[in-house]
Amino acid sequence: MSHVIVEREFGGRPLILETGKWAKQADATVFATHGDTTVLAAVVRGTPREGIDFFPLQVDYRERPSAMGKFPGGFRKREGAPNQKEILTMRMIDRPVRPLFPKGFYDEVVIQCWVESADGQNDPDVIAGTAAAAALTMSSLPFDGPVATVRVARVEGQFVVNPTMAQMEYSDIDLVLSGHRDGVNMIEVGAMEVGEQDVLDAIKFGHEQIFTLLDMIDELTQKAGKEKVCELNLPSDELIESVRNDLLDKVREAKKTEGKLAREEAVKAVRDAYLEANAPEPTAADNVSYAGHLEILTKRKHIKEAFSKVESQVVRESIVAGSRSDGRAPGDMRNLDCEVGMLRRTHGSAVFTRGETQSMVSCTLGTGRDEQIVDGLHEEYSQKFYLHYNFPPFCVGEARRITGPSRREIGHGALAERSLAGVLPAADDFPYTVRLVSEILESNGSSSMASICGGCLAMMDAGVPIKNTTAGISIGMVEENGQRVLLTDILGEEDHYGDMDFKVAGTRKGITGIQLDLKAKGVDYELIAQTFEAAKAARIKLIEAIEAAIPAPRDEISQYAPRLMTIKINPEKIGLLIGPGGKTIRGIQDATGAQIDIEEDGTVTIAAVDGEAGQAAMGEVEKLCQEVKVGKIYEGKVTTVKDFGAFVEVIPGQDGLCHISELSDGYVDKVSDVVKVGDMLKVKVILVDEQGRLKLSRKQVLLEESGKAEPAEAQN
Repeated sequence: MSHVIVEREFGGRPLILETGKWAKQADATVFATHGDTTVLAAVVRGTPREGIDFFPLQVDYRERPSAMGKFPGGFRKREGAPNQKEILTMRMIDRPVRPLFPKGFYDEVVIQCWVESADGQNDPDVIAGTAAAAALTMSSLPFDGPVATVRVARVEGQFVVNPTMAQMEYSDIDLVLSGHRDGVNMIEVGAMEVGEQDVLDAIKFGHEQIFTLLDMIDELTQKAGKEKVCELNLPSDELIESVRNDLLDKVREAKKTEGKLAREEAVKAVRDAYLEANAPEPTAADNVSYAGHLEILTKRKHIKEAFSKVESQVVRESIVAGSRSDGRAPGDMRNLDCEVGMLRRTHGSAVFTRGETQSMVSCTLGTGRDEQIVDGLHEEYSQKFYLHYNFPPFCVGEARRITGPSRREIGHGALAERSLAGVLPAADDFPYTVRLVSEILESNGSSSMASICGGCLAMMDAGVPIKNTTAGISIGMVEENGQRVLLTDILGEEDHYGDMDFKVAGTRKGITGIQLDLKAKGVDYELIAQTFEAAKAARIKLIEAIEAAIPAPRDEISQYAPRLMTIKINPEKIGLLIGPGGKTIRGIQDATGAQIDIEEDGTVTIAAVDGEAGQAAMGEVEKLCQEVKVGKIYEGKVTTVKDFGAFVEVIPGQDGLCHISELSDGYVDKVSDVVKVGDMLKVKVILVDEQGRLKLSRKQVLLEESGKAEPAEAQN
């Protein structure tokens, strides 16, 4: 294969797609370069595993520190498990390409994206999304592409495609968009209460930019693309029709069962009875050969797939007819219940229930030491707000092994976190680190949106002064026989058998978060606008329910939360406050029980659950780090006595000279006649010279106390 290069100007910088020179044993490989950031995307396929009934697509994305000339952090200088950013990018790459493979395609497919060079300005995540889609399009896989991914920001009122990281600092919207020539098929948004029309305009702008990338992928495929090879494993039309004729009415009746678990059991009983009658699993006594056993397993798999089609037909036809599984109309939301403050020792807590979906959220307030330190490809940074989402097996009535957080849990937590971040107070106004933990107690659709509502309630209960009440809702869609129906607050089965899961979060003012997942090929602008309208109507109802439980954030934080006080000191005095080996600051903390954190700019944060302890620590810091002012009277200790005067420590670590002529309002023969080492002396600062040396006067204090103070000219 020859080396093929396709280049365009994109976002004001050159974008290059190339193939045919490196990693030629993969099915397809694309190197994508934007600015000085380069991502390798390789696609490989393998033979399907026997007996599987799903498409085993795997996406792996890694940001190697070597791409920026960095070493991995920690003792072991080798990359390990993927971090959160890498996992979220894997999901972002997966979601737009998975629906573009045909049903019945079960080959093993692995997409690997490695960041090989990073310039610190062009984020490699969207570059990887386009590179992966380009590799799939030119590969032998039956991929219905091309598709491409871009990021859109809004800087000073102007939309910017694939903005630099510097530009993102000034943007009020972070939109990641995937699409093809027929529409949009993946959206992720984090925004600062941006209006629906503005978000729609950003989506239109991003989709228009995608066409440049699609042209590049088409050109690359024309020059180096492979012939498509596809073998589908689908049940025959005859089997599907047979299952439909035998079970359609039974499935319809089972779907009328009330309650998620009971309904699932009723449907499963219909399926299992049919399997037992038509393709029973062989036992040891049957003495079936391996080939015969495999034939039976294949038949059972095809029956399950045919049954799934029948179940999908029942669900979709019922929705189009205006009746959902739980009896609601398409625009109706399930019953809501909001409760706060039920966990006594947390700083804030809430339970949000919507139908059979329930989230218990706790809010914890901490100090700078509790910030989440993130060490990724770029410079290390810290997060003052983070949300962790947990989806235990019991929430869906399953008994299975409990492991660490899954990619789904990380993705749902990131969506809820992004949706609430836009309403947080400024750090100067509320310097706490805030952690939310959402425990899903029960799930039947939209648990990530329940986490947003529960998270808002918990923060309000904790006294976090959020800007506006925030809620999230999921809008589904079914399109059947030319009819399109939007579904507010979708159930799990409506997500599974429907065409769209469009999650929208925000306030009365505007949108803070979006995530779009599709099973259909794409959505058009009209559908997006309709979804925004339906989501806003539902969001207002949710906000009203939240505010009925707690109208506004509490005026006081929990008695168990640390009280934070801040003071600004001269950065040059940081060393004085810390002391040799940290002795001074540890001494203050041990004596008062408070926690003291110091930033490089001289900001000192004092945290203590006991307010008196915090005040005591504040007093010690002020005393130690206060700045000496001319004209102010201090009470200090005499540290040294000389013939010409006495040195007095007016504040810790800083003393000044009180000349013999300034020791008294009368004649002084010897300094020792007036003071000795260790005496406490009231003195007035009358001069600070250019070297920072202090000139003190006890005489001025005595004259002021007696009412005989000298005029200002004499003091100078």
